[in-house]
Amino acid sequence: MITLKPGDKAPAFEGKIENGETVKLSDFEGKKLILYFYPKDNTPGCTLESQNLRDNIDTLRKKGYEVLGISSDSEASHQRFIDKHCLPFHLIADTDKTVHEMFGTWQEKKNFGKTYMGTVRTTFVIDETGHIEQVIKKVKTKEHASQILEEA
Repeated sequence: MITLKPGDKAPAFEGKIENGETVKLSDFEGKKLILYFYPKDNTPGCTLESQNLRDNIDTLRKKGYEVLGISSDSEASHQRFIDKHCLPFHLIADTDKTVHEMFGTWQEKKNFGKTYMGTVRTTFVIDETGHIEQVIKKVKTKEHASQILEEA
């Protein structure tokens, strides 16, 4: 299993966003990027996390951050999620889990006695040069933006 830590070079990912366009890490060169992995569109925790980032987007952008979400949901699912919650950032549809694998966020999980593979909610803050600045594994969905800014 891949375990990325602060100081590591971020994997040079690319993926399709909700509108079918391709986005890649190099598109954010010179900017700070909040890359947040979440399990599923329109579920309670994922919605709270995304709404918190949405509600704090002006503050985050003033501090030089761009936001990009990623889950294994489809482009169409992401577009509905964005529309429903007025999200002002793009979401990568990593349906084949390629980017998840690169970042080590597709892992075995256990819930109610069942074992399955799924997304481990994790946020990577990537600096202007493409290096990982922060890895947040214990995401506070209701206050994620302040959690990112506190650790910056």
